[in-house]
Amino acid sequence: MNVIVIGGGASGMACAISCARQGARVTIIEKNEKLGKKMFITGKGRCNVTNDCEVDEFLSNVVTNTKFLIGCINRFKPADTMDYFSSQGLQLKTERGNRVFPFSDRSSDVIKTLEQDLKRLKVDVKLNEKVVGLIVDDGKCSGVKTDLGCYYADKVVVATGGKSYSSTGSTGDGYAFAKSVGHEVVEPMPALAPIYTKLGYRDIAGLTLKNVTLKVFLEDRPLLNEFGELLFTHEGVSGPIVLTASSKISRLDYDKIKLFIDFKPALDEEQLDKRLIRDFEQNSVKQLKNALDDLLPKSIIERVIRASGLNKFKKVCEFSREERQKLVSVLKSFPIDQVKRAPIDVAIITSGGVSVKEVDPKTMQSTKCKGLYFVGEVLDVDALTGGFNLQIAFATAVSCGRNIKE
Repeated sequence: MNVIVIGGGASGMACAISCARQGARVTIIEKNEKLGKKMFITGKGRCNVTNDCEVDEFLSNVVTNTKFLIGCINRFKPADTMDYFSSQGLQLKTERGNRVFPFSDRSSDVIKTLEQDLKRLKVDVKLNEKVVGLIVDDGKCSGVKTDLGCYYADKVVVATGGKSYSSTGSTGDGYAFAKSVGHEVVEPMPALAPIYTKLGYRDIAGLTLKNVTLKVFLEDRPLLNEFGELLFTHEGVSGPIVLTASSKISRLDYDKIKLFIDFKPALDEEQLDKRLIRDFEQNSVKQLKNALDDLLPKSIIERVIRASGLNKFKKVCEFSREERQKLVSVLKSFPIDQVKRAPIDVAIITSGGVSVKEVDPKTMQSTKCKGLYFVGEVLDVDALTGGFNLQIAFATAVSCGRNIKE
């Protein structure tokens, strides 16, 4: 049996290996000059290969179409990913949040491990060749057209990724292939992405806030709270809690989204007011702009005062209780003004893709076209940061490969 895999990223390599282990003759066609180009930059160049957790916890970190993934994650668990790489001689380590990395901290070692297995299994790899379309006869996919010619096969697997980081080759090719045989493609949106604002934060770009809460509202309805680290950028806000929030709101209307920062989530308003009273007593003759250094990073103080509508030159001993309450209110709900969706190209992953309603959750075969399969990020599945998305790539790929003969 001949199998063509379109795309030599994480899911493409894993699927090719899995198919070859079933005895198939496999060809990977990759338009880039090397395999695993996007993997080189994952995990800040360290490649967070999976998350060392149980299946239930794993699935709780899936944002879109959790039910579709239940079977394949159970068939190829995070522990199986770890066992695979260990069996191939790659030493792993587990860090905070159960994130699993190569011990060397080099993503290139993960890619090299997969490449060596491909070579051992005699998978044919064609680089610098772009698939431009599918060959379909009587409702069955029988090959692919490339910019260099045509290839015929019994099965074709689309492993082209999403649309994020287009410089690595993820330009949405797989969506066009899916649409050409009648598949629905859910509109691709940025996930695990920064959130932009219309004016940005150039004056405080680079400022990191730790142990804060990002509060997300849909119009005036509280939607979610994310606690942790936030980063101001030239374009808006980023950091772990923003990336997580962006995935959870990826398909919502950003015109209706409102964001607020709680600088002191450990304190309620009454406790924070008492803290302010103490600080004001210790700095009674100072102007407000010089009296908040123990409470906030210096670079954001004037923005907070401006948001509260108070006079920054007024001595703190002259403030009334009502004025102090305005400051407390802003410290608990500092507005992130005029948010807008970041471009998909700056997102870590894509939310959206080939509708899973038209894909067999066991084999990953299209229900629209026999002999055609979809694996990895090209599917409408995505998860939070922490190795979950690479595990989805591996699990869908292995599930496909193990069942490619069906």
